[in-house]
Amino acid sequence: MDTHLATVQPPVVGFAWDTPVDLSRKDNRVRLSPAAVKGLFRLARHWQLRDDDARALLGGMSNGSFYALKSHGTKVLDEDQLTRISLLIGTFKALNILYSPKLADAWMTLPNTNPMFAGDSPLNYAKRGGIPALLRVRQLLDARRGGR
Repeated sequence: MDTHLATVQPPVVGFAWDTPVDLSRKDNRVRLSPAAVKGLFRLARHWQLRDDDARALLGGMSNGSFYALKSHGTKVLDEDQLTRISLLIGTFKALNILYSPKLADAWMTLPNTNPMFAGDSPLNYAKRGGIPALLRVRQLLDARRGGR
């Protein structure tokens, strides 16, 4: 007789037990990259990012790779780039929930008095701090809108 029982996790209010997408699998990166690239350049237009800023947010992507991505949009992104773009798109979405379109588009580039930014812009904070900083910006905005 089989005595192995399935372990059932109790539900946590407001938290989904989704399995994250495995970005180490190339087929997932191939599937997600076109939408991620489209989203990146859409938010870059709204935020009026310079190409240097966008490259820095992507982890220091080379000029050649960036311009190929910008002109062709067909590059398969790596795990790091997809993670960064996911955080940026989540930030973009949160800003547009919280603020008017004009403020949502300007917020990343405005000086910010929140102690986290020390008077600098969230954009500069994110460029300097990489993925951990992108995550903190996203968490700050999600907390402001009552998200988790």
